[in-house]
Amino acid sequence: MEMLLFRVWALLALIPFPGAAEEIFEVSVWPDQALVKLGQSLMVNCSTTCPDPGPSGIETFLKKTQVDKGPQWKEFLLEDVTENSVLQCFFSCAGIQKDTSLGITVYQPPEQVILELQPSWVAMGEALTVKCHVPRVVPLENLSLTLLQGNQELHRKNFMSLAVASQRAEVTIHVKAQREDDRCNFSCHAELDLSSHGGGLFHSSSDIKVLRIFGFPPPILEIEELYPLAGRDINVTCSGHVLTSPSPTLRLKGAPDTPAPGETAWLLLTTREEDNGRNFSCEASLEVQGQRLIKTTAMQLHVLYKPRLEESDCPGNQTWVKGTEQMLTCVPKGNPTPTLVCTWNGVIFNLDVPQKATQNHTGTYCCTATNQLGSVSKDIAVLVQGLDEGISSTIFIIIIVALGVGVVTIALYLNYKPCKIERRKLPYRQKEKNNEEESQFAVQRGEKCNAHNC
Repeated sequence: MEMLLFRVWALLALIPFPGAAEEIFEVSVWPDQALVKLGQSLMVNCSTTCPDPGPSGIETFLKKTQVDKGPQWKEFLLEDVTENSVLQCFFSCAGIQKDTSLGITVYQPPEQVILELQPSWVAMGEALTVKCHVPRVVPLENLSLTLLQGNQELHRKNFMSLAVASQRAEVTIHVKAQREDDRCNFSCHAELDLSSHGGGLFHSSSDIKVLRIFGFPPPILEIEELYPLAGRDINVTCSGHVLTSPSPTLRLKGAPDTPAPGETAWLLLTTREEDNGRNFSCEASLEVQGQRLIKTTAMQLHVLYKPRLEESDCPGNQTWVKGTEQMLTCVPKGNPTPTLVCTWNGVIFNLDVPQKATQNHTGTYCCTATNQLGSVSKDIAVLVQGLDEGISSTIFIIIIVALGVGVVTIALYLNYKPCKIERRKLPYRQKEKNNEEESQFAVQRGEKCNAHNC
């Protein structure tokens, strides 16, 4: 009996009283959280406790269609949901309108996870780039990407602070390739956790990528003696490093031949002074996955030789012009670089400071170049001329040259003129000669006729 009375009381409590129901009516929406996969549809139900509701519906920018209704509820279909939005569900009761909102969250699970190894073949000790990205995934702030080497986690990245449409769902790290990394598996795991939106956990993994490590350190260049004396025979060799695999092709700059792959390139050199500062390079080339890789090691040769004072760099006769700034010209050659000391009248002459030339500078200077291998000396005769002397000499030379040109011109003219006159008179002399011969012939003929009584 008590249970029956309780049920009757509860039923009476649910019956709204006129006037009071309008003031206390409620509006609700189902579902209370909406999680929609990108591009799909959502069914929404709006209801109220008002016994006789007035105008009602939903407000949204999404495409909507009312599919069903009852006295206190309406049901709508939202199609092609592609953006997060907030929907408003409203009812009016006795001239009073109330509404409630529904947040709609769009998601796209990580269906494709792409892993890249750049390069897939890498030299031991060099940098390897591991990159993972997911082409389409939302919401980005609920995503995490994990890079794995075998079962070991290399790096994990979440995007909670990067929930911006322009951000890409990717993670990139750089790893130094070690010998033990050869044939190691790399993968990427993506997780989209929608538990905070009333959803579940979505996850996906990339294909496994296998890393190949090849040994390709720089080749070894060896010069038997880096500081040989001039005239010394030395060996220069170019060989591959023991860790290089497969064997590279080697080329030594200056060597006559290129050896077969794996063989050492070498050169026997008799050093000369001109070889000082000569650069040698050892180049190793290796073909990997259709690409030719090249590494080079370079060294410089230093040939030691005694000092020299050559005429081109240290002239034995030098002319200075009086009153001008002059310096003694003398640059020694040698390795190590020689020191140069010049004396004049028994006093050391400063070679670094320009001198104002006077007649007193005329004389012979003795210069000595010295390094660890020896020394050499040379006398330099300096003649100081006045400025007018220099001009007079120049004018004299010009006059001599002009006279020479005049003499040659006159000689050529005189040599040419008689020949021309002779050519002009030649036809007249020939004609006179012919007339004289004809006269002599006529006389001889007349004499013959008289002898024969012609």
